[in-house]
Amino acid sequence: MIHRLASISAVAAIALAVLAGCSQQPGQPRNNAPVASIPSKNGTDDHEHLQGAHGGKIFTIGSHQYHGEAVLEKGGIVRFFTYDKDEARILEVAAEPVTAYVKGDGDMDAISIVFRPEPQKGDADAMTSQFVAHLPKELTGKKLEVSIPNFRVGKERFRIAFQVGETSGHVAMPAKVADEEEKKLYLTPGGLYTSADIKANGNMTASQKFQGIKPAHDAQPKPGDSVCPISETKANDKFVWVIGGKKYEFCCPPCVDEFLIRAKEKPDTIKPPEEYRKK
Repeated sequence: MIHRLASISAVAAIALAVLAGCSQQPGQPRNNAPVASIPSKNGTDDHEHLQGAHGGKIFTIGSHQYHGEAVLEKGGIVRFFTYDKDEARILEVAAEPVTAYVKGDGDMDAISIVFRPEPQKGDADAMTSQFVAHLPKELTGKKLEVSIPNFRVGKERFRIAFQVGETSGHVAMPAKVADEEEKKLYLTPGGLYTSADIKANGNMTASQKFQGIKPAHDAQPKPGDSVCPISETKANDKFVWVIGGKKYEFCCPPCVDEFLIRAKEKPDTIKPPEEYRKK
C-alpha cells in the first residue's frame, strides 16, 4: 500500500513539472528585464513626479531607478528625454537607435517606429539624453501608447512604456543647460549680459531662482499678452530675468537659458521686452 502511494505521488510530481514547463512557449526566451512603470488609467503612477522641463509627462524606468520625459509635438514628432533617479539630473545613455511600438487610441495593432539619438548640448561623445521619432500619418493627432521592449542604461536593460497625447498648439521647450555650463552661462558677463545684470538676478542661475515653480505652457496667448521670446507661448511673470538692464518674461527656466545664450552670443538679435507681445 505504501509503495503504491509513493508511486502515485511520483507520477503527480512529474505531471506538475510537465504542466509548469508548458506554461512557457517552446524556444521562447525568458525576459527578466525590469519594467518601466506604466501609467494608470488616470495617467499617473504610484507616486507624484515633477512636471518635465519640456512640459511633458514624467515616467519611470525600472523600479524608479531612472526617469524619462515624453513630449509629443505638432507634426507627429515624439521626443523622450532621460533623467536619473533624481528627476532634475540629466541621464546620458549610449547614442544608439531604439525600436519602439506605438498604438493609437482605439487601434488594434501597434506600429513599429525608431527613436534616433539627438544629443543635447553638453552630452558626452557617443552619448545622448534625447531621442526623437517621426510618427506615420495615421498616428498623428491621436493619444498614443508607446512601448520600448529593449532600452539599455549602462549594462542594464529595461522595458519602457509611456503615454503621450497631442495637445493643442504644443510647443517643444529647449533643454536645460548642463550644471557646469549653467553656472558659467549665468555668472559670467558677455554680450548684452552685464555684471550689473548678474547682481540684479541675485547672483544665481535660473534653475536656482525658480526652483519649485512649475511652468504652465499656454500656446494660445491673447493679443497684448507678453510672450516668451523663445517658445512664443504666453509668458509667466514669475519667470523674469534681467538682461541688458531690462526685465524679460519667459515661460520656463530652459527658455531663459536659451535666450541668455542668444543675448551673449548674438546680442544684435535681441529686441526690447515690449516687443515680445502677441499682436
